[in-house]
Amino acid sequence: MSTVALTPHEIREAVTMREAIDAVRGGFIDLAAGEFEMPTRTVLRDGQFLVMNAHHRATASAMIKTLSLDFDRVPAIAGTVVWAETRRPDTLVADAGAVTTLRTGAAVGVATDLLAPADAGRLTIIGAGGQAPDQVRAVHTVRPLRELTVVDADPARAEALARTLAEELTGTKISTATDPEAAVGDAEIVCCATPATSPLFTAEALPARVHVNAIGAFRPTMRELPDELLAGSTVIIDEREAILEESGEILHALRTGAITQDSLTELGTALTTAEAPSGDRTVFKTVGVAMQDWAIARLLADKFLP
Repeated sequence: MSTVALTPHEIREAVTMREAIDAVRGGFIDLAAGEFEMPTRTVLRDGQFLVMNAHHRATASAMIKTLSLDFDRVPAIAGTVVWAETRRPDTLVADAGAVTTLRTGAAVGVATDLLAPADAGRLTIIGAGGQAPDQVRAVHTVRPLRELTVVDADPARAEALARTLAEELTGTKISTATDPEAAVGDAEIVCCATPATSPLFTAEALPARVHVNAIGAFRPTMRELPDELLAGSTVIIDEREAILEESGEILHALRTGAITQDSLTELGTALTTAEAPSGDRTVFKTVGVAMQDWAIARLLADKFLP
């Protein structure tokens, strides 16, 4: 019996974004089928410390993630993901920051592949922090990008991310901006990855046909999206119990009557229905669930454990 410990670099080298998207897609389908035992995560100090765990019944495997979160720190996420299963005595321990950004990007890739128009190729990413690169990589994997606009209140941070991504997105026109309201006007896909506590833009600023992913707000006090956008869109969520516990924009829209719980569809359910959700405007709201971490940890276990 031994423990394999993986660094962020080793995780990145081992798992491609396509592999991550496929693994997380399968996880959402299994989640909808009831294959997971997955308690709502434990939140301490208003989200500064999180504990998440998931058990996959079919494979008798489990994942536990513990992390601390501080947006003023680099990296913002620090902690561990631990993998265990009955058929293998060895344990795997992976860096929580790398797993979290990868699995969050993968979930957005799954949703974008399902919901965004097939010819969409213009992305606006709002927020140039640690989550942003994998958001862009995931969208680019399922919808090759013609144009990318990186938006951040700090121009230097936006430009730094643009330079980093330019090395990977050959052939993509990349620009930067500081005003989200103006930057979403001609977007076909929008990704929100900020710690905002009020909407980043108005619904009127968006084009009539657009897909929006929102990953940044993970506490009831946080919001990235306006009620009017949610009211006028097909809204897909990661997991109902987690969303109703933690998503500030969904809770706010429910309180104001802009939406009802009946208008929320879980991603796993949407993936397994005969027809994909439709509408000119679609929204994927995720607060992140343990199944996603389990899916990436399973990939790593299959690659590194005997």
